[in-house]
Amino acid sequence: MSERTNRNRYVPEEAHYQLLQLLEHEPQLSQREIAERLGVSLGKVNYCVQALAARGLVKMSNFYRSQNKRAYLYTLTPRGIAEKTTMALRFLRIKEAEHRNLMLEIEALRKEVGASGSSITDGNA
Repeated sequence: MSERTNRNRYVPEEAHYQLLQLLEHEPQLSQREIAERLGVSLGKVNYCVQALAARGLVKMSNFYRSQNKRAYLYTLTPRGIAEKTTMALRFLRIKEAEHRNLMLEIEALRKEVGASGSSITDGNA
C-alpha cells in the first residue's frame, strides 16, 4: 500500500478519533459547536456521531440546558474509550514512522547540500 493510500485510509478514522477525544472532554457540546471546534461541516459531524453511536462507541442521551430547548449529552461508552485508546496508539505509530522518514529525508538533504559545497546562511537557498 502506498504512503498516499495509507494516509487516505486513516483520514476518516482520524476524524472519528478527534471527535471521540472532544466528546470525552466536553460531552455537552452541540453538534454545531463540535463542527466549529473541528473545522468541519455540521453534516459531517452528524454523520460521524451517528456512525460512532451505531458502533456502540458513543451513547447519546437527551438533556436540557438553559440556552437550548433540547440537546444531547454524548458519553463515550467503555468500548468507545477502549477504541479511542487503540486509535491513539495507531496514530502514534503512524506519526512516529512519518517522523523517522522525515528525519531521513532531512539528513539526505543535508548531505546533498554539504556535498555541493553550498552553505545556507540566511535560509533562502
